[in-house]
Amino acid sequence: MLSSRFLRPLCQPRLFRGVSTLASNPSIKVFRDPQAPNSHLLTYLETAPPNPRLAIGSTTALPPTPASFRGNPNFLAILNDVLARHAADDPGLQSQAQAFASPGGSSFVVQGQHARRGGGSGGAGGASAEGGAGGAGVGGWVHLSDARNPPDFGRIAWPEDIFGSVEVDGHGKIIGNFQASGTYRIVTNQGILGLSPFLEAKLIARLREEEKKASSA
Repeated sequence: MLSSRFLRPLCQPRLFRGVSTLASNPSIKVFRDPQAPNSHLLTYLETAPPNPRLAIGSTTALPPTPASFRGNPNFLAILNDVLARHAADDPGLQSQAQAFASPGGSSFVVQGQHARRGGGSGGAGGASAEGGAGGAGVGGWVHLSDARNPPDFGRIAWPEDIFGSVEVDGHGKIIGNFQASGTYRIVTNQGILGLSPFLEAKLIARLREEEKKASSA
């Protein structure tokens, strides 16, 4: 039986009766895995039974932990594609880009990176030692990170929380394509995937499109 401590019912019982969600992220639904009775499928979609290919992954414990969670590579590919298409339009990332171009942008980003990353090593693409070089009229990189563990002001998120990066010019305009970090983990000791409302809506819309394709195939 699912623990009420970690799960709560959705607000529309007539439409989603019997479906529970993660307390740490109510957008994520929890279903019994029909192929593994001791496991649960985690998904953004409310369809029952869920399509395993569109699920975030499965877990043998609630709330999920790095040890109990098994990610779905197909979902991660969809997530990265959604971010590649829409991250540059995310209001939060655009605000970061503007802050990066402010007079103090270069100094506090570089100092924060060295203070928290031991010199700035991060991951692939933009989430690397270059992420933070720039600001104050010089171009560089800003990172899109998970909302589950926001970094302190002036700091850069841990590599496992960085989805990826985008390049910006010295005026705070995003000029490059999103580059996945290669270091992001869907579940960490800090929690599970947490997107901004804008990007979450884009992801759910894409998953529903994929679900329609699968049902009509």
